[in-house]
Amino acid sequence: MRIALFTAFALLAADSSAQQQDGRMLLTIFLRHDQSKTLDEINAHLEKTGFTQAFPPPGVEVVSWYVMMGIGQVVTVRLPPERLRELNRLIEQKAWGGYRTDFYPTYDFRPIAETERAKKK
Repeated sequence: MRIALFTAFALLAADSSAQQQDGRMLLTIFLRHDQSKTLDEINAHLEKTGFTQAFPPPGVEVVSWYVMMGIGQVVTVRLPPERLRELNRLIEQKAWGGYRTDFYPTYDFRPIAETERAKKK
């Protein structure tokens, strides 16, 4: 069991380092709808603050952007770590009031899971 766990962590480390060779990180942002407001009110707030035009800022790549019914939107971005504060400030200044936000450092586990699944066949 320990060997399998160690192998999985080794694969994860190898995969993560290969993905991050360019020095960028993944960050998942939950933009939770403020359910005390209608969608029109949320959109009006985002338009007023300029969120729609400002997000994502130049140099921040959107990897995925999904609507989760009953929650809001879930956006995963790739960015240089030194731009994290700038992205956070943009969200605070332009999205708050329309959304409540959560941030999660992220990595792609799918290649690791596929490798482990293939080993078991």
